Amino acid sequence: MRPTVHDIAAAAGVSLATVDRVLNQRPGVRHVTREKVETAIRELGYVRDVAAANLAKGRTYPLVFILPASDNSFMHGLNAEIREAVLRSSAERTNIRTIEVPAFDPAALVSVLEELSRDKPCGIALVATDAPDVRAAVDRLVRGRFPIVTLVSDLTGSLRHHYAGVDNIAAGRTAARLLGRFLGPRKGEIAVLAGSMLVRDHRERLEGFSTVMAEEFPHLAILPVLEGRDDPEVAHMLVADALSRHASIIGVYSLGAGNRGLIRALKEKAVDRVLTVIAHELTAHTRAALIDNTIDAILNQDAGHEVRSAIRVLKAKADGIAVIEAQERIRLDIFLKDNLP
Repeated sequence: MRPTVHDIAAAAGVSLATVDRVLNQRPGVRHVTREKVETAIRELGYVRDVAAANLAKGRTYPLVFILPASDNSFMHGLNAEIREAVLRSSAERTNIRTIEVPAFDPAALVSVLEELSRDKPCGIALVATDAPDVRAAVDRLVRGRFPIVTLVSDLTGSLRHHYAGVDNIAAGRTAARLLGRFLGPRKGEIAVLAGSMLVRDHRERLEGFSTVMAEEFPHLAILPVLEGRDDPEVAHMLVADALSRHASIIGVYSLGAGNRGLIRALKEKAVDRVLTVIAHELTAHTRAALIDNTIDAILNQDAGHEVRSAIRVLKAKADGIAVIEAQERIRLDIFLKDNLP
């Protein structure tokens, strides 16, 4: 059995009130008595339940989520999951607010991070733009004892405490294997639609995709990446133009957002050719495109799990307790029209 405060009191020969004062570092305890209590704690191997202590004290955790202001369905879904978390705030003892910054704008993100260093929240979760200034701002916050979690897109090489998101290299490799197997021996070109190469998740997906394509499907040529900035209108224009200029395109990999524009461009060209399409994130639009065969497969990350994971990790880091890594691992789901949830 785990030792309790009653065991500590009995071993040290003091009252429960005295044990409580020592555990919570309150005054009113003589030095010799404090030493007796601390010795009993060490000898019994007592481990304090910080979460329970904070619950008893009524502690609330002010948390901040920083998201890109973007008109794409996945970010709308991520925002919705954060709003759901806000509704659970009283039960989870959190006080959550969301700040939106312009997408793919490192300077704007740094400005918000610097402002938060003065507000002193218990933790910050951010969709990271991979830039030196952002990395430096995050490192300053971590050195200032702010718990930091990157969400969806990581900031490798920074001091951030945890990443809540899928393995994006594995996601890109999975997309390549699906596309290559679906296309079989057909030769042709592959169009790749990204949001921006400024975010690590898009770069890593492209890295994984390109590696498998080169190693296992060399008869499929990858065209230069189209950067649609996760904007449906820009994505539509870029994809429609690429399909018009490259008659040999037989497959499309959409590794970011902007899928509404992609779907519109694909439907406009559907009469010209048969395309095999792999995309990311299950939304209302990609679900409909799976059902009507515009898209062949969707790779999905659970935004709700990512938000819940970020909250758990930030609270744990604020309390100085260990994170259960297996609980926080984000799974990559593969959906076809036949196994839609």
